[in-house]
Amino acid sequence: MQLSFREVSFEYQGSSSPLLKDLTVHFPTGWTGIVGANGAGKTTILKLACGKLISQKGHVQIPGDAIYCPQRTDDVPEGFERYLEANDRKAFKLRGQLGIENDWIDRWDSLSYGERKRAQIALALWRMPAVLALDEPTNHIDYETQCLLDSSLGSFTGVGLLVSHNRELLDSLCRQCLFVEPPEAVMRRGGYSKASSQAKMEEETIRRSYDSAKREFSRIRGEAVRRKQRAARAQRKRSKRGLAPRDSDAKTKIDMARLTGKDGQAGRLVRQIEGRARMAQKKLSHIKVKKRYQLGIWLSGSRSKRNLLFYLGPGRVVLGPGRDLSFPELSMGPTDRIALTGPNGAGKSTLVKSILNHLNLKEEHLIYLPQEIDLEASRALITAVRSLSDEMLGHLMTIISRLGSRPQRLVDSIEPSPGEARKLLLALGMTRRPHLIVMDEPTNHLDLPSIECFEDALADCPCGLLLVSHDMLFLKHLTTSRWHISTEEIDFDAKNMSLTRTSW
Repeated sequence: MQLSFREVSFEYQGSSSPLLKDLTVHFPTGWTGIVGANGAGKTTILKLACGKLISQKGHVQIPGDAIYCPQRTDDVPEGFERYLEANDRKAFKLRGQLGIENDWIDRWDSLSYGERKRAQIALALWRMPAVLALDEPTNHIDYETQCLLDSSLGSFTGVGLLVSHNRELLDSLCRQCLFVEPPEAVMRRGGYSKASSQAKMEEETIRRSYDSAKREFSRIRGEAVRRKQRAARAQRKRSKRGLAPRDSDAKTKIDMARLTGKDGQAGRLVRQIEGRARMAQKKLSHIKVKKRYQLGIWLSGSRSKRNLLFYLGPGRVVLGPGRDLSFPELSMGPTDRIALTGPNGAGKSTLVKSILNHLNLKEEHLIYLPQEIDLEASRALITAVRSLSDEMLGHLMTIISRLGSRPQRLVDSIEPSPGEARKLLLALGMTRRPHLIVMDEPTNHLDLPSIECFEDALADCPCGLLLVSHDMLFLKHLTTSRWHISTEEIDFDAKNMSLTRTSW
């Protein structure tokens, strides 16, 4: 059983260049990672594989029913109610493994994004399709659930396509990875770490070959110039112009050179070297070297002169019917760097919204990156970007490029990917000098180079930092204190949550 792409080309209307061109690739049983920068076409490949999009050229052969699990979880997945009512062994096992509760369909809007993602994936695995395409399945999911998800996905027996920024998941599940760099894509064996290492070796080998061919071409071209100069001097010596009328010896030497062919030797050498130069140039033109884009951003934040960026007295926030989160006195100084952690549904995003309502600074001094940017807001971002002045647009496109995306393709799009929308929102915020940066799951939807750019930029930024994330390495690299939300042990129904302040 294989999923096959045969000479597939795809281009979105209004785009300045195609995403895919003559792609031929086969996906066998098991998991294949789809990797590449935000906006490179990873989601497009998943949709083509599941029949959600139709290619303009070529053919996609799908071996049976196919399910696509998108990044966004705004709506209840089709068939979720039937899954909750199912009483077969697989349905029970998945509900237990991923913590799916029967009332989730009735309170979908109040579920955390992590809970929605778990529901989406559990339903897809229960349906056991021939092809399963997962778009960032670990977004919003806490570490414990990620481990269970890894085990559940490992038992899938069909053709699996996986787009993820989670290196551990790609390494543990995938037998091969498709590296997408529009308009081409290359399949390499192994999980992400092995395949990306191979890709780097290939790129370095090609670059060395290119540099060697370039040096050889320059050497031959230089030799051609020298030979032409010598030929010109020889031509001047062979000319009888300027000789005295009675200088018979000089005229005789010139005639003998013409008779023996020595006068044409310089010209023949020039023609030979020009032929070698053409061959060297042809060889050089056939070596395709990837363009290297400079990555890395700098956040020009500044330290607030206020003693406190916000203050909340001890209190509670309501999380839902019969559920609330209690917290002690919370405050943040102008240079504090705080991590907010806790399991899915613990109330992290709800607490962040409450904190934003108590900020002691102007809106222009805040960069806020929400956990999700819905489709309507994403489209509004594109509209706002297109209305910027040329100077502001140029600055923004530079930031987008240094985050690893091609800015022109992004600006041309009607609907940016979730990762691209996050980059746009961050870039717009970077046009100011923030006193506080609040990010709710900042690494969700982002490609791996962008995550590294985020880490480096935030590490050097002088302003206050409040980060919500399940990525512990990311948090430990950037924060100095931790606010952790956990289940209250004294509560019998284990639904209420409480927050404690600790250091790493």
